[in-house]
Amino acid sequence: MRPSRLGIIGLGAIGGSLALQAKRAGIATVLGWSPERGERAAAAQQGAIDDAPPLAADVARAVELLVLAAPPAANLTLLETLKPHIGARAVITDVGSVKRAIVARAEALGLGSRFAGGHPLAGTHAHGFAAARVDLLQNAIVYITPTADGDGAAREVAHFWSETCAAHPVMIDAGRHDHQLAVTSHLPQVVASLLANYFARAGPIGATLGPGARDTTRLAASEPGLWSEILLLNRDEVLPALRGLEEPLGELERALETGNATGVTAWLARAAEWRRRADA
Repeated sequence: MRPSRLGIIGLGAIGGSLALQAKRAGIATVLGWSPERGERAAAAQQGAIDDAPPLAADVARAVELLVLAAPPAANLTLLETLKPHIGARAVITDVGSVKRAIVARAEALGLGSRFAGGHPLAGTHAHGFAAARVDLLQNAIVYITPTADGDGAAREVAHFWSETCAAHPVMIDAGRHDHQLAVTSHLPQVVASLLANYFARAGPIGATLGPGARDTTRLAASEPGLWSEILLLNRDEVLPALRGLEEPLGELERALETGNATGVTAWLARAAEWRRRADA
């Protein structure tokens, strides 16, 4: 699908980057909406959008492809409130990192045949349109989660990402997506925030953070409201992942308590080997 009229609801890092890239790719008309007037103005000034109508419904009426790029809980509400305004032949997608809830909502609203969930793996700890970059989504993996009767819409959305952003769409079931992302995305966010919370409470006053502490806590600077929504929406997958940390942490604790150098080395070696394979 290569729409001549694209609508983006939410002009933060992902929505703004998509708008910038869509214009670069030659999409004729890109309409954008954000509840933040400053974001709408900035996006228009930088040429990311051709117009910023005053209401999200105005965008929904006018476009062939509607992308919901607000935080995940807001996207659930938007899907429902915008339904009466979405064109009869328009396709709808989103960019959130939790997929079961919005796929189920689309099906419940009777939009299943025209909706496919989307999740570009191109996030950043920065937020707002100021964090948008024209190259943020290029070559990104984009998970596409079809509804029960939405294979056609999923193919259209996948083609859009490939054609517009040179991204790499991957079809995946919404439940499998949420299980996988709980481990590979949501858990790392929690661990980074855990370390930052620990430093805030127990870090030596005046201590200078080295690159290790800065690198491992980078994600802690992410938008708290957004991540609160993500963790709560996916909590039935995040909680088991969190509990899964108890075993390896306990293993290290026991090795340290007993002075078991072999055990400590083996624990660190397994982690180092995994990291080398991940980089390969």
